[in-house]
Amino acid sequence: MATQRQFFIRRLHSLLGVIPIGIFVVQHLVVNHFVVYGEDSFNKAANFMANLPFVLVLETFVIYLPILFHAVLGVYIAIAVPRYNSVRYGYFRNWMFLLQRITGILTFIFIVWHVWDTRVQVALGTELNYSLMEGILTDPFMFWVYIIGVLATVFHLANGLWSFCVSFGIIQSPRSQLIVTYVTVLIFIVVSYIGLRTIFEFAFGA
Repeated sequence: MATQRQFFIRRLHSLLGVIPIGIFVVQHLVVNHFVVYGEDSFNKAANFMANLPFVLVLETFVIYLPILFHAVLGVYIAIAVPRYNSVRYGYFRNWMFLLQRITGILTFIFIVWHVWDTRVQVALGTELNYSLMEGILTDPFMFWVYIIGVLATVFHLANGLWSFCVSFGIIQSPRSQLIVTYVTVLIFIVVSYIGLRTIFEFAFGA
């Protein structure tokens, strides 16, 4: 019974990393990317998302609680449940396994920091607009925090997608695993570009 419960919890952890957390991360970066079309475009996109019906309920049950569950369990797995894949998956995948855990911890720290920088400040009366993000990202220290944080988050998502496909039996053969590896690398490059382009626009844009 305990083994079945652990199996279910680990599968739920993997699933939540893709749905809804992975979808939210991509959506969040795409919305922020509207800044490349100008300050007004970003403000309109941010305002639209902030004024969705039942936004607090959606944020709580679709974003914050899944992220909290995934993060707490992920940190526990990374620290207390070491597991090595070198025999089963080989040298490259063993490194990806290690990086998945490192970026998971970095992502958790970054998300907490980002929520404090944005959502908490908005709750305290700061307006969620271009000026808020510009003020954060023109600070040289925060600029690099966000660069590292976004790259860690996107890597964790892309590599986690590969693990999700393996865990749920979607890919089983070495060839299918290799193909999905290439797909996840492409996802990492594209989504990282979206995130980094946004950061650079806030930090150095007109």
